[in-house]
Amino acid sequence: MNAAAPGIPELRYIKGVGPKRALLFQKMGIHTVRDLLYLFPRRYEDRSHFATLNGLPPEEPITCRGEVLDVKFKPIRGMPLVEVLIGDPTGTLKVVFFNRPYLRKQFSAGQEVIVYGKVEPYKNDLQMSNPEFEIVADPEAATVHTGRITPIYPLTEGLFQRSLRSLLKETVDHHLADHITDYLSPELRQSLDLVPLDRALRQMHLPDSLEEQARARRRIVFDEFFSFELQLFLRIKAIKIKYQSPAFKIAPELLEEFKRSLPFQLTRSQEQALQDLRNDLNQTAPMNRLLQGDVGSGKTVVAAFAFLAAQRAGSQSAFLVPTEILAEQHYRTLVKFLQPLKVDVELLTKSTEADRRGRLIAALRQGKPMVVAGTHAILQEEVQFSSLGLVATDEQHKFGVHQRNQLLQRKPRPHQLVMTATPIPRTLAMTVFADLDISLMKELPKGRQPISTYWITRKKQPEIFEHMAVRLRKGEQAYVVFPIIEETEKSDLLAAKKEYERLRKFVFPQFKLGLVHGKIDREAREAVMRAFTRREIDILVATSVIEVGVDQPHATMMIIENAERFGLAQLHQLRGRVGRGPVGSECFLFGEPSTDEGKMRLRLLTKLQDGFQIADEDLKLRGQGDLWGTRQSGEPFFRVAHPVLDAELFTLARSEAQKLTGSVRDATLGKIPAWVQKYLEQMPKTD
Repeated sequence: MNAAAPGIPELRYIKGVGPKRALLFQKMGIHTVRDLLYLFPRRYEDRSHFATLNGLPPEEPITCRGEVLDVKFKPIRGMPLVEVLIGDPTGTLKVVFFNRPYLRKQFSAGQEVIVYGKVEPYKNDLQMSNPEFEIVADPEAATVHTGRITPIYPLTEGLFQRSLRSLLKETVDHHLADHITDYLSPELRQSLDLVPLDRALRQMHLPDSLEEQARARRRIVFDEFFSFELQLFLRIKAIKIKYQSPAFKIAPELLEEFKRSLPFQLTRSQEQALQDLRNDLNQTAPMNRLLQGDVGSGKTVVAAFAFLAAQRAGSQSAFLVPTEILAEQHYRTLVKFLQPLKVDVELLTKSTEADRRGRLIAALRQGKPMVVAGTHAILQEEVQFSSLGLVATDEQHKFGVHQRNQLLQRKPRPHQLVMTATPIPRTLAMTVFADLDISLMKELPKGRQPISTYWITRKKQPEIFEHMAVRLRKGEQAYVVFPIIEETEKSDLLAAKKEYERLRKFVFPQFKLGLVHGKIDREAREAVMRAFTRREIDILVATSVIEVGVDQPHATMMIIENAERFGLAQLHQLRGRVGRGPVGSECFLFGEPSTDEGKMRLRLLTKLQDGFQIADEDLKLRGQGDLWGTRQSGEPFFRVAHPVLDAELFTLARSEAQKLTGSVRDATLGKIPAWVQKYLEQMPKTD
């Protein structure tokens, strides 16, 4: 929320805030009381159990309760300190506050206090330094900072835990009922086992127990998912009502003709994906489908059928690909699959010759049905499709949002197919690619050999090099991958440029080597990649720029140096550059990780081949903190909910949103139930 909604006061008018503190909250995107109520703790500390003062365990956070017996102030230059001696029936404890002289006026003998912190040995005694504390004025009153499950909030410079915690208690106690309405019906809450919203918000900020906080979190997570999915389905419905796409009217015979033309048998995943595409493309509602398949699962074959259907319906297709060499690869593959079916396939990149480019642009303007595979060159202004019916994008995250949508902004709206080999757990994919229907392809085509993966120390490198040389002499090819380009004085990592020279001169002098990395000019880099494709290079030394790249069936070996520096999913993507032909392939991980997590990562890669299983394991290793490490602008995020760890609740919320929006007839005119509109207006935005 960027401004106060009608009837909701701005935060600066709330007791304890004021104009200056309101500016600090604005840095956190908090402008209103309602925004503040949705500023949830990032974690909790259980300070509810009181330890007696005798025999306190050192170096452990504990909560103690006692009576103030004595207060001393020592005006030490540069570091004045206040000493407070507290006691209970079992013993005493010295509590020390450094550089906080004002506290001597807050403590007096006879007060009851609660302190929370670590006890440390000091001069044959124990003391607690700079603890959280609370003076108990009313023994019956609830405490805020100690003696309870205590919330720990995210902060910005100038905001402090104690003041923020006190402000949230004030807000929950005096403003919650005025500014929050629960728009979920009691019947729906009961059927889904959800607590009322006011109770959930109170227990998120001031939990009575960890069990109550868990129930509160369940309600908040459901709301985040439910509101997100409601907005999503309403937006999709509005697009389908507002826009129309050409219905390709694919007869069953066309699908059979396509399958008969292939020199191999399709996998079950490919068969299902083809049925998904046929169902989508037969409708006038725009197709928005994600084809998510593991490395080498045969996504391009499925896309080829969509291009065939478009051509037979008299429509043009654009296939947007992030790199020139990948565009050439897709072009060759499509020609192989579609030329026997009399489908024209063209290539358009920066390197396309001027005469050929001119003829292609003219044919597109005249409406000739064809498939154009290409890079950003397809998006140039002079390239005008006059009958564009299908837009396919490979690894769409390599393009900006505006670039991806550029070809879709026309009437009739083209169908859209998005392809990715990035392994993402299903529930996460349903948020990252939230507005797309998903076809999963987990199987590999028959004849593909598993990649034997080994984690070995660099001591055995000479043996591996000799083994590689034997296979290279048979005409096979290899990759050697490094995490960095050049060494620095502080780094002990092997670097691509230096190792390239060593390998070329001293290890493999009888073979041809090439080098590619991110600092090489794009055209020069792609020239090296083409030479590798044409088998003019035996060993390609590279950084992770080859993560999404060449389909070279003769590449059967890969060495990944300092493998512990790559993520698990990235290692799987790199490994996917080999194992693309009928000959068994090998991947050697040279790494000496110093952490248990690093060792587990390499160990898992030697055991697992399934990219989706690897994605799940990667998430378990990294946890939630790095989940959005590659997050793009505009992708959804949630304040509390986790799309993978809360997968069951995500599925429930998505199902409820789908049922509700299924009965809405006209999403474009806002003709949705009044409670839904109010519910969405009240919820903080998630995108």
